Amino acid sequence: MYSLINLSERTNGSLQSPVLVVIAQLVLTRTCIINILNRELASFEIVELETTNDLGRVSGRDVRLVLLDIGDNPIIDHSIENDLGLVAEFCPEAFVALLSNRDDEPTAIAAIKRGVRGFFPTSIPVGVAVAGLRLVLAGGIYRPLPIAKQNGTPCLASSGACGPSMAEASSPRKDPPAKSVADFTPREQHVLAELELGLPNKLIAAKLNLSENTVKMHIQHIMRKFCAHNRTEAVLRWRTLIEA
Repeated sequence: MYSLINLSERTNGSLQSPVLVVIAQLVLTRTCIINILNRELASFEIVELETTNDLGRVSGRDVRLVLLDIGDNPIIDHSIENDLGLVAEFCPEAFVALLSNRDDEPTAIAAIKRGVRGFFPTSIPVGVAVAGLRLVLAGGIYRPLPIAKQNGTPCLASSGACGPSMAEASSPRKDPPAKSVADFTPREQHVLAELELGLPNKLIAAKLNLSENTVKMHIQHIMRKFCAHNRTEAVLRWRTLIEA
């Protein structure tokens, strides 16, 4: 089972949709990913391949992104280096994203250093992964930062979201003032909802139809109201507030 849309069925050079290529050896993995992408990125033609050796089938097409499943393999594995080389050869204009069973920081950093624009551990939620793919397609870079835990509550932070620095961790913290949901404007609440997903400012701006500067302003107001030192802390206090 290869392309979801048979390339030969395209009509006489008519306008073609931009292509998003999914490469994964396991049929179940490919099927699940494609079902999600067909729903979330309907403007793209999704082409599924078993290995990078099949990339010749999309040569010359308008390939915008190649999503490659590397499973448990380390980035330095010779087979991965070969795969990335084939992607560069057949789809030189496409962004590259990796799907990995590894979620450690060194693997993510190694991927980005090799020109990969998106690093997606299989441990992240589907909604976050889709948002990250949209960011990559928009020209950004996506990789989740390490899971941060405060007061025993895990929080997934993505590229653009900052956890506490060593200086922040050692500095004295004052208790946040008592707040209610009504203390936050509707737009601030919208921004907080996106921050909960771990989205970077650029993607929040695109989703809410705002400028990045406006998003930054709302985040500054939110952090000031919570007396929060970073985005993770603000999100944790917001969750506590709405769950109270």
